[in-house]
Amino acid sequence: MQLIKPSASMMAKKKVDTLRVEGKQVIDFTIGEPDRSTPAHIAQAGINAIQNGHTKYTATSGIKKLLLAIQNKYRIENQLDFNLDQLVVGTGAKQLIFSALSVTLDEDDEVIIPAPYWVSYPDMVLLNNGTPVILQTTDSNGFKITAESLEAAITDKTKWLLLNSPNNPCGALYTESELGQLLHVLERHPQVLLMMDEIYENFSYEQHYVSPLAVGRAMRDRTLLVNGVSKAYAMTGWRIGYAAGPSFLIKAITTLISQTTSCASEISQEAAAAALSGDQSCVRETTTLYQARRDVMVELLNKIPGVACATPGGAFYVFPNIQGLLGTITPQGKTLSSDLDVVHYFLDTAGVAVLDGTAYGVPGHIRLSFATDLDTIKYGCGQLSKACSQLT
Repeated sequence: MQLIKPSASMMAKKKVDTLRVEGKQVIDFTIGEPDRSTPAHIAQAGINAIQNGHTKYTATSGIKKLLLAIQNKYRIENQLDFNLDQLVVGTGAKQLIFSALSVTLDEDDEVIIPAPYWVSYPDMVLLNNGTPVILQTTDSNGFKITAESLEAAITDKTKWLLLNSPNNPCGALYTESELGQLLHVLERHPQVLLMMDEIYENFSYEQHYVSPLAVGRAMRDRTLLVNGVSKAYAMTGWRIGYAAGPSFLIKAITTLISQTTSCASEISQEAAAAALSGDQSCVRETTTLYQARRDVMVELLNKIPGVACATPGGAFYVFPNIQGLLGTITPQGKTLSSDLDVVHYFLDTAGVAVLDGTAYGVPGHIRLSFATDLDTIKYGCGQLSKACSQLT
């Protein structure tokens, strides 16, 4: 436990909540969940589940209704066919990522993690006695790894490549061609598994999301797809994730779940089944709304001297480069030497909470979420602009 640290996003949420209890106004751009409510037809499915007595233990892998909905989702949306024994339901995508690492990592096995990365990935690897191998990317290449950099990072100890597309925190979205090149490298290393975190799949804007298994079938027996209903359907609190992969891996994950959490909530599973099998217009509407918010936030941030914000291809975060602010001096006489200094300055001076890029493996950046209303985005970015104008 001494090797890991609390989740940066969870710690930020705690700090914002504390400040608000103290009566301080805080614009929270750290939020990692949709600001919309769970759609009414999905919430009603959960209410119906309670009223109909669906409040018991379920099969560890999930109720059949939900597994069939997941199977159908992959078939229709991703053109992928999975048998039911190749699917498993968990209490959120996070549990399934952790479980996959737990059932596969031996001591000192390596997991390649491109940076910027979701803050939990390296600590999950450490908790399972593995070694995170951070593969750096840059603004100039859109924060994407290349076939050459992947090849150079693979050793005989490599067990996984853990890829997140669209990416949290930067919104990078791999093209079919880019995925094909990465898969070609992995095909030459039969000991390496691919875990694809697809939780932001639905929030893809100009470019449609492409699953790696739709690109390279040769990796089918070594690829785990991890997804969930939290982001697309505003169901973060329902805690339902799902995974699809080779039956040997799904079986191992299911066995581990049976000895840890037993199963996901039956109520939540009923609601998730309604989400995946019901009207998808709510997802399309949210995606359109978020794209408009993204464009406004990117435009406003790029007007601030010292801030350079690329337009993300997916997810609901921006990851601007703030190195132009480093070395400046605050009205209180403090030099901003790091992105963490900038984060504290924004919170103290502007009343705006953001997250530091260092937590995501790429210093000199900050993460802001646009999963909030336009008025808040405009006001918050205005406050950041005012705070930056006071720097010398």
